[in-house]
This record gives sequence, structure tokens and C-alpha cells, in this order.
Amino acid sequence: MHWRRTRTGSCDSMDIVLIAAVAANGVIGRGNGLPWRLKSDLQHFRAVTMGKPVVMGRKTFWSIGKPLQGRTTIVVSRDRNFAAPGIVVAPNLEAAFAAAHGDALRRGADEIVVAGGAEIYAQAIAAATRLAITEVHKTVAGEARFPPIDRNVWRETARDEHEPGADDDAAFAFVTYARATASRL
Repeated sequence: MHWRRTRTGSCDSMDIVLIAAVAANGVIGRGNGLPWRLKSDLQHFRAVTMGKPVVMGRKTFWSIGKPLQGRTTIVVSRDRNFAAPGIVVAPNLEAAFAAAHGDALRRGADEIVVAGGAEIYAQAIAAATRLAITEVHKTVAGEARFPPIDRNVWRETARDEHEPGADDDAAFAFVTYARATASRL
């Protein structure tokens, strides 16, 4: 099964959504962790991903430290010996999408969520149909970055600005992007 964008979807087509919190300078991570504390974003992440298959890289999985409750956690790793209780391991993104597709069909979910890290986002953005971005209104140091969002490819469809809550380090916005040309897998 090849995961590429097509002009027409079929009855089993599946949206692929990249979800990420991104600083003003594009940083998404530092030292295999988040460079901020945003409890509001963690609650948003849970709401968006609940009941869906979630694809992530091994480093992202280790930064979370456990499978995501109420979601199938699919971890991409080239390490053939990598295993952890409660997850599905895939050797590459294509295999992860195939596993996620089957899981989504079993769950009755209509989308697959990709939750990082930087290398997985860079590979998956070409297949994505939507981006669920938390724009963190802060510039931070870090080595992991989200791929640039090309405004010729992506159009903003929703924006919800928030002041920092009690457990948030910065103001932020939940922003949704859709492909400028409609496509589904």
C-alpha cells in the first residue's frame, strides 16, 4: 500500500493529521523533550487524538514514556530489537500508516494522527491532509523543528487564540491548516 496524495478518495480513504506544538521560530523540541510547559496544549492533544491511531517516532515515544491511553500507539523505529509493552512497532512510515489504517477502520476512526518527532513530520507532511498546530507565542532554543508550512500548499482554516492558563508558559493559538487542494488517501 503506497501512502501518497490522490485526487480522489475511495470509501476507505483516511485523513492523515499532523499534530504539533511549534514555537515562533519553528522549534518543537529540545533534548528529546518539550521546551515549554503547556498543560492546555496537552489537554488539546488528548482531545484531538483520543480513539485514533497515533504514529510517532521512537524518540518521541521515549519522551512520553508510555503508550497513549485510549489510542493505539504506533512507533516507527529502524531498530529491529525495539519493543515496549502496549505499542505497535513499525520499521518505517509506510508500515506504520498501513497498521494505523487497519486500526482506524477497526475503531471507526476517520483519521490517522502523526505526533512527531521532527524526522517523522518531515516524512509524513507530503501525505498529510490536515495540520493541527499549536502556535506557541514564544521563541525557544532547540534542535528539533517542524517542517516549514508552505502557504502555497496549506491554507489556514481555523484559529483560536489563548492567553496562558495557570499551567502554561506562554500564550498560544490552536491553528488548523488544510491542503490548498483537497486530497485524501
